[in-house]
Amino acid sequence: MTRLVRRAVEKPWGATRLPAPFPGTGGRRIGELWFEAPEGRPAPLLVKYIFTTEKLSVQVHPDDAQARARGLANGKSECWYILEAGPGARLGLGFGEALDAAALRASALDGSIERRLDWQPVAAGDFVYVPAGTVHAIGGGLALIEVQQPSDVTYRLYDYGRPRELHLDDGVAVASRGPYPAHLRTRVAARETRTLVDGPHFTLVHVGPGGDSGLLQDRDRLVVPLAGRVCGAGPGDCLLLRPGEAVEASADARFLLASPCGEGDGA
Repeated sequence: MTRLVRRAVEKPWGATRLPAPFPGTGGRRIGELWFEAPEGRPAPLLVKYIFTTEKLSVQVHPDDAQARARGLANGKSECWYILEAGPGARLGLGFGEALDAAALRASALDGSIERRLDWQPVAAGDFVYVPAGTVHAIGGGLALIEVQQPSDVTYRLYDYGRPRELHLDDGVAVASRGPYPAHLRTRVAARETRTLVDGPHFTLVHVGPGGDSGLLQDRDRLVVPLAGRVCGAGPGDCLLLRPGEAVEASADARFLLASPCGEGDGA
């Protein structure tokens, strides 16, 4: 078992105060906490905490084939488990109506892409799968856990006038330009044990109190405690377990269990 190292990343939309159990920020705007392997081979998936006080950029990620055509190792499909949601917190997921490539580019240039997005309200306990190609934006007032393929390739389409680079050619080329599939989001009850993602890139299970801690034991696994104690760790930690290593959980523990699986794209 390896306790992954937490790295704070400043973002213009980040928070100067983080929820418990995280420490103070010293006045910095911390938007993300990344978990990285301290030594040896890297973790098989990337896990982040994300804290927002403003909207994130409107962005999109390529799938594996699109990424490799651009000389990158792999694409980026991701998912979000919502921990906290302030009043009016929303996610932008896909579009209210289908757009062609020219309309998508024009809306990114004039800013109308923000209102064309389908902004959906969210609450603590919501889960959202975001396959590569989904045009999306995370709104303000949220704390969430993101589990994703180990890639940080992001194509920004619009950034509300912030002085950061946009990537219109690549972003338009890889984007799915229609509505977000409603079946890719759900609510998760705190006490249930349930598979939330079952491939093609990774498996993600929410394990409730008393749930089967032996799931996926034949694979590398990342364990993200949500409550109680798991292998001596608690909320705010992330553990890497190798095949055969057991998950020991307290009676009140619940956690996310993530493991990579075979290659390929799809939802």
